[in-house]
Amino acid sequence: MARWLLIAWMASAFAQNAALERRVTDLAHELRCLVCQNQTLADSNAPLAVDLRNQIREQLAAGKSERDVVDFMVARYGDFVLYRPPLKASTVLLWAGPFAFLIVGFYLLARFLRRRHIPEPQLSDDERARAAKLLE
Repeated sequence: MARWLLIAWMASAFAQNAALERRVTDLAHELRCLVCQNQTLADSNAPLAVDLRNQIREQLAAGKSERDVVDFMVARYGDFVLYRPPLKASTVLLWAGPFAFLIVGFYLLARFLRRRHIPEPQLSDDERARAAKLLE
């Protein structure tokens, strides 16, 4: 009987651990690694990312909600820690910057192509006569 209770308790602990790890992973996919900057916390193996994942795990295990953990991270590291920062006055450059660079790039390319002048080939009188003869 005690063996069954131990097995049931271990299965319950494993299920709770798996649920906690799933929550940690889901939340780590929403936060940016502060060292790598182009990876989420879940994807990064940097020591700081490991520490932040452990911090997330501790806070979730303590009963805090995902929103509480995200608010804590934003309060500590700013909106930069969010992999998808909210659109507001301080982050508008993050959202509009790529589109502005794309528009400026297309404008410069079009301007360059329009200004490019290919001179017509100049033929000598002998070459014109030979060409006219070939076309007859």
